[in-house]
Amino acid sequence: MVHHDCDIWGDDAKEFKPERFSGGMAKATKGQVSFGWGPRTCIGQNFALLEAKVVLSLLLQNFSFDLSADYKHAPTAILSLQPNHGAQIRLHKL
Repeated sequence: MVHHDCDIWGDDAKEFKPERFSGGMAKATKGQVSFGWGPRTCIGQNFALLEAKVVLSLLLQNFSFDLSADYKHAPTAILSLQPNHGAQIRLHKL
């Protein structure tokens, strides 16, 4: 029902209009959270997170990591500290 709610999507909620997302989700929903939050999260989200943990653990068991010589330290604050130019890493098979 939330996908047809005129309060969220506007008077044309029942029409197929993919261009409504051209400005992003927040603009399309007029700042209201419509799905992907709270009880409406993706049903496969927990499974996807579990898969990611398994893959990461397999990588950590079989490889070692270190920073590339080309890495330039330039932290940027975007919600948390992140490398401004990315973090180039090298993998070494154990």
